[in-house]
Amino acid sequence: MSSVDSKLRTLNIDIPAQPESLVQLSLLLASDDVNVQAIGHLVEGDMSLAAAVMKAVNSSLYGLKGRVQSVQQAVTYLGTREVAAVTFEFGLRAVFPPASELDAVWERAAVRGLLMGRIGQALSVDPWGAHSAGLFEECGKAVLFKHAQDTYRPLLAKAHNDTELVDLEHEAFGVSHDALGAALCESWGLSPGAVASVRHHVRVNALHQLPAQAPRRSICVLSALANTLMTDPERLEEVAQAVAPQAMLDQTLVLRGARKVQQQIEDAAARG
Repeated sequence: MSSVDSKLRTLNIDIPAQPESLVQLSLLLASDDVNVQAIGHLVEGDMSLAAAVMKAVNSSLYGLKGRVQSVQQAVTYLGTREVAAVTFEFGLRAVFPPASELDAVWERAAVRGLLMGRIGQALSVDPWGAHSAGLFEECGKAVLFKHAQDTYRPLLAKAHNDTELVDLEHEAFGVSHDALGAALCESWGLSPGAVASVRHHVRVNALHQLPAQAPRRSICVLSALANTLMTDPERLEEVAQAVAPQAMLDQTLVLRGARKVQQQIEDAAARG
């Protein structure tokens, strides 16, 4: 965690440990020859996790034709990465207490992760790293909420955007959710590119400026694209033109990939 922000070591803010089921899932995903059946069995072995995964893949976000009846069937329809990502999403949520104030955070995480993963796949930019970065982007807010609900709740309500929120967080806690989210990502073994995207997402999304020395800066590009699709899709071309060259990506291909995925999500919602 110290490589993310050395000051975090001096703060008494708990970074939740990765659940054992996600540790095992990470090991399976790291294998050169991914065992799809083993992944299905692992998810099915946790009844609450399996139920959450099944509910998610049958939602309008994915818009599958016909209802999926098993985790193995979900893997067949969606592929290993997206089912693994949904599993990570609910494993992440499970380490934090349920709170209505965080519902919007988790809802955005699901959409952002799907957008970033699919755009990454379209552009051959580390789809798993991109998807996981999207899922974890705002998780530092959950860390702070769990740490001090009474203090953090009014900050969430007061801030109009994440730029304002990180200033309020620094005043109240001496640290902001982007640094804490990156620390959680690192402690859970996410890729350096995903960690960097989470660490720098507030600046990237506000200013469309990529961090100069971050690994896999292309994942930061996907964060900016997903944020734009979710908040102001009319500006997609403008944002693509601003961020793609910073990561040595072809802005025409980036824009085409983002629009393709946008259409996929819209079509899924229509079917759902």
